[in-house]
Amino acid sequence: MTPRTPRARPYGGVPADQRRARRRSALLAAGLQLLGTQGWAATTVRKVCAEAGLNDRYFYESFPDRDALLLAIVDDQVAQGTAVILSAAREAPRQARARTRAVVTAVFDFLTTDPRRAHILTHAFPASPLLQRRRVEIIRSLAAIFAAQAHQTLDHVPVPGTDLELTGLTLTAGLWDLFTAWFRGDLDIDRDHLIDYTVALVLTTTDLAAPLRRHLP
Repeated sequence: MTPRTPRARPYGGVPADQRRARRRSALLAAGLQLLGTQGWAATTVRKVCAEAGLNDRYFYESFPDRDALLLAIVDDQVAQGTAVILSAAREAPRQARARTRAVVTAVFDFLTTDPRRAHILTHAFPASPLLQRRRVEIIRSLAAIFAAQAHQTLDHVPVPGTDLELTGLTLTAGLWDLFTAWFRGDLDIDRDHLIDYTVALVLTTTDLAAPLRRHLP
């Protein structure tokens, strides 16, 4: 007879894998609360476990260390934000101004609906070398979305593929820092003006072809 692998018994009618998933979700929620209110340094294993109401042995059941938790929190928020961007683009008309405004507004709504997201952007990322490295990856991912949207929205993309990629990286990195400064309170402009400016800046990229041809070798 072939030996069968024993399966963990349900506890209180809940299978073991579901209990582990619930504990992981509780740790992520606790980590988000701490990271989004008290910052990177305060998001320790001990505090996360206390916030989640779990013994620290359950922490290591889900995450090898604090860094893994921090990246999981950020990656989860980035995944949600990316879904918001793609949904806004998909539902907007295939017209550059309308689609750009829909996406930019959706990004601001996403960051302001839950203040913890803006706090992570303005405080956690600058304070953590780990998150600074993840920022580079996030910017590349967002730049790829920019390039894909340009191809989907415009009948003719006015710059070559390499220059479109460079434009996406430049815009995404610059807007990241611009939004960070605004949420931190460093810019004395209102939300509507910042959205208008961002939309106008993104739209100017369609006019880059002629200047680039003049100045690039």
